[in-house]
Amino acid sequence: MSMNILVAGATGKTGQHLVRLLIDQGHKPTALVRKSSDTRSLPQGIDLRQGDLTALETGVCDGMDAVIFAAGSGATTGPEMTKKVDRDGAKRLIDLALESGVKRFVMLSSIGADQPNPTGDMAPYLNAKHEADEYLKASGVTYSILRPVALTNIGRGTDVILGEDVDKSAKASRADVAHVLVEAATTGCYDGMAQDMQSA
Repeated sequence: MSMNILVAGATGKTGQHLVRLLIDQGHKPTALVRKSSDTRSLPQGIDLRQGDLTALETGVCDGMDAVIFAAGSGATTGPEMTKKVDRDGAKRLIDLALESGVKRFVMLSSIGADQPNPTGDMAPYLNAKHEADEYLKASGVTYSILRPVALTNIGRGTDVILGEDVDKSAKASRADVAHVLVEAATTGCYDGMAQDMQSA
């Protein structure tokens, strides 16, 4: 059955894999984009819906069966923007998904985001992801959370490893990550789960 799926972060490296995969499988992705977003990387004819994760308006999730959050503030924006996008933007989108009756919310998180009070250079990012993940779990919407290890741009691998057997020092290709996110959003096979992930 074809699904209407809102993708936050559709113009990103993982998001581009996501929307193409959804289209290939017969689903209808809608890209959530800012006014200033460069959408040239997106497939021709894809539906666009304007929305800035730092100031989302009511109704942005209307008509959607599922939402995939694959957005990020980026590595160079600083802790404040990380909080605004990766934490507050995610929380707001979760609230709006609930308001619109979205059936499933899939979160692209990060390895290490299951731990509260992280330290080191990645602490602001991991803390934002942790808070967003916990908010999603408590929201009441059917959810799936994926926490991949370090991302690469290598194509699809032979398999993926999920859960406790993941090597935290391993790599995960963005193509594999997109495949698991699409599976989570469209089949429900990972409903209620928060899983680490690596490419095999």
